[in-house]
Amino acid sequence: MAKSSTSSVPVETVSPTGGADAVNAGADVAATAATAGESVSATPNAAPITARRRSAASRAAKPGRHVTPAPIAQQHLLDAAVELFHTEGVRAVGVDAVVKRAGVNKMSLYRQFASKDDLILAYLDHMQTASLARIDESIAKRPGEPRAQMLQIFVDLAQRASRPGYRGCPFVNVAAEFPDPDHAARHSVVNYKAEVVKRFTALVTAAGLDEPAPLVDALSLILEGAYAASQTFGPGSAPLRILPTVARQIIDAGMAGALTAA
Repeated sequence: MAKSSTSSVPVETVSPTGGADAVNAGADVAATAATAGESVSATPNAAPITARRRSAASRAAKPGRHVTPAPIAQQHLLDAAVELFHTEGVRAVGVDAVVKRAGVNKMSLYRQFASKDDLILAYLDHMQTASLARIDESIAKRPGEPRAQMLQIFVDLAQRASRPGYRGCPFVNVAAEFPDPDHAARHSVVNYKAEVVKRFTALVTAAGLDEPAPLVDALSLILEGAYAASQTFGPGSAPLRILPTVARQIIDAGMAGALTAA
């Protein structure tokens, strides 16, 4: 007597979580599947169509790998670069250290920045905004008093430069690390210093000097000297403590016309 064709077809039932519950061969199992409305494949060892659909749905429902949104990843990378580049040096810090500190992978870095140089430029843009904001905050403390505003810049700098861990001017540091004047990072340095000179020029002009250049140059010189002293003599050193006094004397001399252009 010939056996039923359905009794020889193995049937695999799949749980909603995608795992195989059992594989059974026999007419009773086939009949159960047919009663439940599940089609039985004619291919040996193949899962029923409905069961395969359940399995696919289960796989799709599994939580995928977390992907950090691009703007957030970019901010994490920039924050890490600001911390590491400023404290340890731009050339000393590799991209591996940046992505590790940022908590993202290297591919995320290169999606946001084409190269390490691009990350350096983004870092310098950030530092320019922050540094100029500090100068503007000093100026805002003495509204309508350009002479006092000039002095306030140095009073505040002396205080910042006396704090433990102060690393000086990031643009001075980058200029020392990139000797090539044509490097894009050096262009950022020049742009930042030009913005500082603009502020000094505006203050000196507002104070009433017809020829602001000598005093502007003198203020620029002692500003750069203070940055250097903070790293060579150290935060809170005597040269930094005397900075406000020196600045006041330079301002007084300049306003009295005692400074002349070279």
